[in-house]
Amino acid sequence: MSDFRAARDLLLDTDYGTALSEFRWPEPAEFNWALDWFDGVLTAERPGATALTIVDAAGHATAHTFAALSARSAKVANWLRELGVRRGDRILLMVGNRAELWETLLAAMKLGAVVIPATTLLSTSDIEDRVERGGVTHVITEAAQAAKFGDGAYVRITVGGEAPGWLSYAGADDRSEVFVPDGVTRSDDTLLLYFTSGTTARPKLVEHTYASYPIGHLSTMFWIGVGPDDVHLNVSSPGWAKHAWSNVFAPWNAGANVLVYDYARFSAAALLGVMRDHGVTTFCAPPTVWRMLIQEDLAAWSLPLRTAVAAGEPLNPEIIDQVAKAWGITIRDGYGQTETTAQIGNPPGEPVKAGSMGRPLPGYDVALVDPATGEAGDDGEICLPLANRPLGLMRGYIDGNADAMRDGYYHTGDMATRDADGYITYVGRTDDVFKASDYRISPFELESVLLEHEAVAEAAVVPAPDPLRLAVPKAYVTLAPGFAPDAATARSILAHARHNLAGYKRIRRLEFAELPKTISGKIRRVELREQAPGAAEFREDDFPDLSM
Repeated sequence: MSDFRAARDLLLDTDYGTALSEFRWPEPAEFNWALDWFDGVLTAERPGATALTIVDAAGHATAHTFAALSARSAKVANWLRELGVRRGDRILLMVGNRAELWETLLAAMKLGAVVIPATTLLSTSDIEDRVERGGVTHVITEAAQAAKFGDGAYVRITVGGEAPGWLSYAGADDRSEVFVPDGVTRSDDTLLLYFTSGTTARPKLVEHTYASYPIGHLSTMFWIGVGPDDVHLNVSSPGWAKHAWSNVFAPWNAGANVLVYDYARFSAAALLGVMRDHGVTTFCAPPTVWRMLIQEDLAAWSLPLRTAVAAGEPLNPEIIDQVAKAWGITIRDGYGQTETTAQIGNPPGEPVKAGSMGRPLPGYDVALVDPATGEAGDDGEICLPLANRPLGLMRGYIDGNADAMRDGYYHTGDMATRDADGYITYVGRTDDVFKASDYRISPFELESVLLEHEAVAEAAVVPAPDPLRLAVPKAYVTLAPGFAPDAATARSILAHARHNLAGYKRIRRLEFAELPKTISGKIRRVELREQAPGAAEFREDDFPDLSM
């Protein structure tokens, strides 16, 4: 525990250079973050401090202190033990942004159990797959979701109401606020099983330990720049790894107040109002949310925000520029995966290069490996050398590691380049990068140019078959409000792209469409690649008057 605290304190109060040279991953043989850190330090030292604030869709806020969450999670842990939860048992947790989610996660950790987070957007077939592959023994979900669950030999618990055949979470109410563990928790015990978002294939089942996420997110805490006096807001849906990143482990490693906005339908103006009214000082959102925010008049909003980051997908330079002009804050991009904590990022106080994700974060050694030769250099797949394995890297995939853990590296599947100063710039997924006329094309670079056009709200570039060039770049575009999906708009966007891209990168085809996404909000380019051209496809050849 002392090593964890020392490492945490170092990253709370140091610069990037010092952090790189002095930080070492704590490696305790035994560690239970809920008991040792949340109860033993945060609650013991700051019992009355606010740990969690939930703002509902109507704007009503409910605050929970460290002491209250500690006591409540002890009650839940004692009750779950009565219901048969034992060390290593697997709990499917499918709950939205309500206090029971945080209480249950802490309770499960106190028991030494395994949590399988799941989004409430899952279908019945999705749930069946997770229950079967996850080896689930207990399910905790909202009463409104109970009907999605079929037959199964698992204990069923509902929150927020009752359902026939299900136990009510309220059963924990009269249990003891004192929890006594039945033994020690080893750092390498399994804590979390996450299903990936499945952008290209069937979701994989990622295994994290009682060290890899709780301790591993020290790198994420450092990248965000969150401290004990901050009110931290992260826009992320429960059930996905980013929710644990930035709504649990990173801010509570720092001792911050986690602010959650539990909206039914996203509104950029409503989100900005919550940030203003509740004094949000640190903010994290995916690029999709940032793209919606810049549709508002940001300069009209006076916020106490001191720093902001983005993760989930690469952040386009146009968004960074607009936020900087409005608020005087530079959004700092970062990179990580469900399989890891934050690997690469732009920490507070460090120069930011347009388009770059930043540099390797403390505790991470990043190699760029050429997929063809296997040699490390300044252009290739982002890989983590297993000889210097970071603590924040998953134990592995439940369904096999052969492809990801090969040749001495963990392979992320993402391509990047590194400049002379060590800054890493995202190129694309290994299966998204394509060749046109023998030139390698990065969809992200082309999409960033498209987003500079006022009519473009979102864009995705994929290869389209071409008899001469083998493939040409095709853009699928979602329009900003006020623009029509007609020939005039298509011509304007294609002219903009032609003016701002090298000849071999020119977008030759364009189609207006709503972009297909995973339930976590990531664009499914694989679906677009397989899609036949629509009737509304426009081609450069349709506009012979386009000028260079």
